[in-house]
Amino acid sequence: MKLLISNDDGISALGIRTLANCLAEAGHDITVVCPDRERSATGHGLTLHQPIRAEMVESLFHPAIKAWACDGTPSDCVKLALWALLDSRPDLVLSGINQGANLGTEILYSGTVSAAMEGVIEGIPSIALSLASHTYKDFHPAANFAKLLVDQLVAEPLPDLMLLNVNIPPVPSEEIAGVTFTRQGVRRYVDVFDKRVDPRGKTYYWLTGEILEDIEPPTGLNLPLNIPIDVQVIRENYISITPLQYNLTYGNALQQLSKREFKLP
Repeated sequence: MKLLISNDDGISALGIRTLANCLAEAGHDITVVCPDRERSATGHGLTLHQPIRAEMVESLFHPAIKAWACDGTPSDCVKLALWALLDSRPDLVLSGINQGANLGTEILYSGTVSAAMEGVIEGIPSIALSLASHTYKDFHPAANFAKLLVDQLVAEPLPDLMLLNVNIPPVPSEEIAGVTFTRQGVRRYVDVFDKRVDPRGKTYYWLTGEILEDIEPPTGLNLPLNIPIDVQVIRENYISITPLQYNLTYGNALQQLSKREFKLP
């Protein structure tokens, strides 16, 4: 299978090396195009007002892998790969393996998810992969599951165009409780801006914060209530797979609001 792999942790991140090498060793045709440095929490940003540069990278990956480091955002990387660097379209776009979870509302800020979503926008099924810890360093269980998932999609392709947002618990393979499909939850943070002064006496702010609570999404979204939310199952050491799309239309609200009439002056 022809696979394009990107991330938001940068070309030197252990997660992308483990993922790409695992899939290359399994016989897949792998191309890596990812940021030349960490670009976490960049969302779906694109570079429009300056040139984007990409350089081939050698020695970091399996010898069969072609790799580029790009000075743009994760979404830039996938767009550049699809329109300029690859000689043909990939069968799948993968992003990750991210160091840290992408659950609940974190999905909206995630460069990892946005890179994968760029594939969906271009009509290519995609997978975002995240290891749910900022400190745990064993990416092999996540990479092995990615290989299993890709093999399954070869045998049984996805029924529709979508992104699978996959979060893997930070535990050894034998402690993973299973795999379950999930709904996107809501993760609320206490955001704190730490006010500081630089050596030249100018004030700057550093965004910090911590998770306040994880809650159910609003019932008006018409999501199946018998399906667990992503932030819950990770705590129980299950792999979470949430199917996502980029169309943000609020269906229930559209039906209700479309009944209203406006009389223009």
